[in-house]
Amino acid sequence: MTHAAPVSPVDRAGLRQRIDKALTEFLAGQRGWLTAVDDGLLPVAEAVEAFVLGGGKRLRPAFGYWGYRGAGGIDSDQVVATLAALEFVQASALIHDDLMDRSDTRRGEPAMHRRFAARHRTAGWGGDADAFGDAAAILLGDLCLVWSDELLHSSGLPPATVARARPVFDEMRTEVTVGQYLDVLTQATGDTSLDRAAKVARYKSAKYTVERPLLLGAALAGAPPEVHAAYSAYGLPLGEAFQLRDDVLGVFGDPERTGKPAGDDLREGKRTYLVAAALETLDPAGREALLAGLGVPDLDAAGVDRLRELISTSGALERAERHITALTESALAALTAVDLDTEARQALVDLAIAATRRPA
Repeated sequence: MTHAAPVSPVDRAGLRQRIDKALTEFLAGQRGWLTAVDDGLLPVAEAVEAFVLGGGKRLRPAFGYWGYRGAGGIDSDQVVATLAALEFVQASALIHDDLMDRSDTRRGEPAMHRRFAARHRTAGWGGDADAFGDAAAILLGDLCLVWSDELLHSSGLPPATVARARPVFDEMRTEVTVGQYLDVLTQATGDTSLDRAAKVARYKSAKYTVERPLLLGAALAGAPPEVHAAYSAYGLPLGEAFQLRDDVLGVFGDPERTGKPAGDDLREGKRTYLVAAALETLDPAGREALLAGLGVPDLDAAGVDRLRELISTSGALERAERHITALTESALAALTAVDLDTEARQALVDLAIAATRRPA
């Protein structure tokens, strides 16, 4: 195995274009259904189209696809469309996450609740614009989750094949939902332990980003138990490394690259691995300063810089980078323990590098 990726694994086999084509065709059908119900639903169709088609790394369908191919699955557009359903799970999670975090932007555009609040104000409708935006975001997030189920079942694979994968899909959606709740609970209780930070990361993001998509692909391919075991041994540490990289970018990332305001995770009071590791090693004065600034919604740029400095000087950033490296190496080692299709194995290696070395 090599560690060079001249062509992104998301682009091999024309995968990104095929995922986008499946999503575009499905959304076109949903637009027709919505507008037949009422013209007032056109903005709903447009908003979901813009959100789903206007960005995203397509990592989850890519992990699912190469997991399927690694287990000996035969390529088809129906498989790609089935795995594209993962993008609607992701859209649902992000729309709801932005609302819960009161985020202003996503991928450089207004978050869904902000978009619909602005629509309310522009139209001069009655009632509270922000409440309307919140309600719209809840409902559109729910709609995306419903559509994930619909796309999974309507992409042309035999019902028996889909039924094999159904338990993985169901468990994944349950995990990400309870992971979101644990994140909210952790912020409310102020739990700053590394164990709690790791559990939130595992269930809110790590499992549904890597492990479950891989297992979904394996189930569609009818893979044997040893492949499922290897995919979990690869997917769990890699998913945690992916989330750790996300946490680092949430504090130290460039907004031009991340599409989110600088320091938003600090303003939201996220109890991430970075924060937990910093609190574990800071002296009492530093710990008090970090806790005082964490979760302050109107924290200014200077305040963000102060908290960043505390995290850096505590050694937490360096510790997180070492942990990302160790987790990624553990994931890659798991791929050597099972017989996989050669092209797919290399794609999974390259996906691991792409997922954990995203630029700040």
